[in-house]
Amino acid sequence: MEFRIERSALTEAVSWAARVLPVRSPVPVLGGLLLDTESGRTDEGGDGSGAGDGRLRISGLDYEASARIDVEAGILRPGKVLVMGRRLLDICKVLPDGPVECAVEGSRFTVSGDGARFGLSVLPLADHPALPALPQVRGAVDAELFAAAVADVAVAAGRDDTLPALTGIRLGLDGDTMTLAATDRYRYAVRTLPWKATAPGESADVLVSARRLTEIARSLGRSGLVSVALDAGSAGFEHAGMRTTVRLLEGRLPRHEKLFAMEGPSLAVVDRARLTEAVKRVSVVADGDSPVQMTFSRADASVTLRAGYEDDVASQRLPATLEGDEELTVAFNPAYLADALASFTGPALRLQLLGAGQRALITDGAGTGTHRHLLMSVRPQLV
Repeated sequence: MEFRIERSALTEAVSWAARVLPVRSPVPVLGGLLLDTESGRTDEGGDGSGAGDGRLRISGLDYEASARIDVEAGILRPGKVLVMGRRLLDICKVLPDGPVECAVEGSRFTVSGDGARFGLSVLPLADHPALPALPQVRGAVDAELFAAAVADVAVAAGRDDTLPALTGIRLGLDGDTMTLAATDRYRYAVRTLPWKATAPGESADVLVSARRLTEIARSLGRSGLVSVALDAGSAGFEHAGMRTTVRLLEGRLPRHEKLFAMEGPSLAVVDRARLTEAVKRVSVVADGDSPVQMTFSRADASVTLRAGYEDDVASQRLPATLEGDEELTVAFNPAYLADALASFTGPALRLQLLGAGQRALITDGAGTGTHRHLLMSVRPQLV
């Protein structure tokens, strides 16, 4: 094997594939990246190098996920090699800018560019597991919308690995609508977006690791369509020469429909940017489990935020409208509230409030319902 490629292209491809490699594994070959080259036409004039236009495919996997990426490269000798992925990434990061030459020389894989030269031990190809096949493609979704939707709901996913289902994001497909949802029992985020199904009436309801899905959505690019593939045990995503699979989580999230059905709530509307900034400001004194308290006043058309205890306190008053009560006080975990507010982008927010210690539903100011975030209010404390 021998090929030539720009350092930036090699570094980007190796970095993308290496993200699925286990940090520690009792099976050394799972720390390897498989580099597979395939030549195209031969350069019969050009620069006289003899390099052919071709493809470099880099792939890696662990027991939970796999990644594969294709990039263009000048192929001198096609072939395959398996090398330690994170070591190769470290080398790529320190190589000089410009073209890089890579080759297998005996039991060593060499990487050189602009006078710098590195050698890596070659791992046994026969011991490396085969990359899992992509499941059945169910349709496609806009890459930018998908990445934004995953980020919106991932903040509500649990972090406790003893409750694995709560660390996942529900991916639901129903006709031309995709639903993403996550909850840690104290908050629940839901986002719907359009997608293009391969067949009419396409439906699915699966659970994907929030951490894995966030990495995938971020890495697939911000333009074009992402193909979504599903089977009974795994989900797959493909975009612009990148393909990745991830094992599904077992279990189901609690259904959100009844939780989001608010009977007779008070309705508050407030400027999103100003509320976000105010929560950040008063939270400076909200130590430990100290909540941020919000008192809405219909007569004053305002909301007053308070946080802290005794002499260490903060407050800020903002314009807000309230319908349904003359005055209403609720309180929230400041980190949960900040996460919820940061997931919205519109100019205003609508808060449907049932009262202290009860549910509160946040949507955009237009009340479109494509993005909803449910928070449990805590009991207000004297400030």
